[in-house]
Amino acid sequence: MPGATILDPTGTKLGRREARVLRDADPWGFILFARNIESLEQTRALCDALRDAVGRDAPILVDQEGGRVQRLREPLATNWSAPFDFAEAAGEKAAEAMRLRYQITALELRAAGIDVDCAPMCDVRLPETHSFLHSRCYGTEAGRVAELARAVAEGLMAGGVLPVMKHMPGHGRAQVDSHADLPRVTASLEELEAVDFAPFRALCDLPMAMTGHLVFDAIDPDLPATLSPKVVQVIRERIGYDGLLMTDDISMKALSGSPAERAVGALEAGCDLVLFCNAPLRHRARVAAAAGPMTAAAEARAARALAARSAPPALDIAALKAKLSALLNG
Repeated sequence: MPGATILDPTGTKLGRREARVLRDADPWGFILFARNIESLEQTRALCDALRDAVGRDAPILVDQEGGRVQRLREPLATNWSAPFDFAEAAGEKAAEAMRLRYQITALELRAAGIDVDCAPMCDVRLPETHSFLHSRCYGTEAGRVAELARAVAEGLMAGGVLPVMKHMPGHGRAQVDSHADLPRVTASLEELEAVDFAPFRALCDLPMAMTGHLVFDAIDPDLPATLSPKVVQVIRERIGYDGLLMTDDISMKALSGSPAERAVGALEAGCDLVLFCNAPLRHRARVAAAAGPMTAAAEARAARALAARSAPPALDIAALKAKLSALLNG
């Protein structure tokens, strides 16, 4: 079985030593950042090298939301406005516009060798939402967020890219940036059910999802969601999600303990995969060793996810952009 991790490469090329370490770590998949991307040819070559290192067609992820969270930029890929701003400008046409936008995004990612996008965002923007998440959200009401998140997922899959909905079970109430600190949510379970959980429940058929690093006092006041068996139980049972569940990056400062301890804690809590990024190669090897192989249940979920991954039909990005422009300006 592959390892229960998703890891990142160091730079734009894969050296022999790094290839050996990644071969031994055997992560289920890889994730790319802006530092890994120079050109389409180089990025495709890097993706090929990563897959060769583990000897299989491993999924390769990226965060390509648009706005400030966009790893591929022009001329490699379209520079989109922030999702919230784009959806607001599109108004009643937002769902179809988002579907077209993310179908274009998917085709651009496939051209670079990437086949998984960490989107859609299912977090509801609220008055207290921290600024790091504001423009990344799709709306201020659960129903609209669910509608637009569904359109994003459909667009990505129509372009041959798997979606990863995030951040379960909801990050909209976080008042601090989990990259730097641990958010604490004091809302009641009833409030969470009505707002935060609702978009995820509406999209619980999607193949992949990502947890968030925040504490929910109403569920588990002691552990952040990624490390909490109680929160993962809510994700699985109350929300009803039985797809492949990966963590957000466990190197984020919201979590405590060593990276290896965090990885073990997340897997023991019930996450299927650990995402670990932006660390020295030796630390990636340690986390992979601590995580070990995927469980049988996780591998079954992963197999279902990968079965949904397919090459798109021949599509013309220019024609899709023209269709999007006509929709928005018509």
